[in-house]
Amino acid sequence: MPVIDNAVYVAGHRTENPRSLDETYEVLREREGMAWIGLYRPDEAEVSSVAAEFDLHQLSVDDALAGHQRAKLERYGDILFVVLRPAMYRNDSVEFGELHVFLGPGFVVTIRRAESPDLSLVRKRLEADPVLLAMGPEAVLYAILDQVVDEYAPVLADLQSDIDKIEDQLFEADADVSRRIYTLLREVTEFQRAAQPLESMLDALDRGAEKYSVNIELRRLMRDVQDHVFKIVERLDTFRVLLQNALTLQSTLVTQRQNEEMKSLSEAGLVQNEEMRRVSETSLAQTEQTKRISSWAAILFAPTLIGTIYGMNFDFMPELHWPLGYPMAVGLMFVMGGALYLAFKRKHWL
Repeated sequence: MPVIDNAVYVAGHRTENPRSLDETYEVLREREGMAWIGLYRPDEAEVSSVAAEFDLHQLSVDDALAGHQRAKLERYGDILFVVLRPAMYRNDSVEFGELHVFLGPGFVVTIRRAESPDLSLVRKRLEADPVLLAMGPEAVLYAILDQVVDEYAPVLADLQSDIDKIEDQLFEADADVSRRIYTLLREVTEFQRAAQPLESMLDALDRGAEKYSVNIELRRLMRDVQDHVFKIVERLDTFRVLLQNALTLQSTLVTQRQNEEMKSLSEAGLVQNEEMRRVSETSLAQTEQTKRISSWAAILFAPTLIGTIYGMNFDFMPELHWPLGYPMAVGLMFVMGGALYLAFKRKHWL
């Protein structure tokens, strides 16, 4: 049901609970009080009905139908159009709603498009204080602003808790901490866009209060809300600076860890290169020893071969009974050994 609550007030007291918008208009004309119509996600017909009855400017009506408006205050003659961005913390994130308020002589129309704020609490508070409610539509606007700003407080506390957790996670090498910082920074930025315009909006209401004969006590209450808004904006500025510093620190820590990993890899590479150098030197030394051993083996093989041939003791060997056979065999051994020695020496094997 788009019409959540619908009442006509006279001297701060609820006098009638109309069952339809048309009935509300009739009662308001009869009793000349103040109508407060609360709508929740209305369709175009409901919005067009109140627009026609209270002569709302078409631009403000179009904004109310389109939604997705920034926080703002616009005045069309005696009628104010206010857009507020209430906030609530749910599922580890900040959710922003949208509330449109039309107020003019003798009426207040609220169009809510999210669960927050709970305007039933605002209505109960004002109905419990007829003196305040009797101050007219401006009193309703004050109470709505006060409720929206009050609901910012627990959201700020939850954001503070999230930022404190981020500070703990920064030094734990958590891979998801950067993504969480970006998410929180985006939420804080959107929160600033919702809260910061309230400063200028409340300032504009204060400047126009005398012109539109707003009660002095109500003006004091509005200033109190404005003080709360200043504090909220200051805290949001602090949150933004903290998150930006956390993001910078996270980048520094990541770079430092990468440098340490590169240093460890470089040191490991140096150790590995040293081991490879030692292995290469050992292999070269072994190769040189193998060359020397092979060279001497080849040199010793020549006399061994000759001695083996002439030591076979066959009866029929040409040089067996030759007087120069022994000197020739020994000389051949020295000649072949010397030739091999010189050959290996030239190749630097010896």
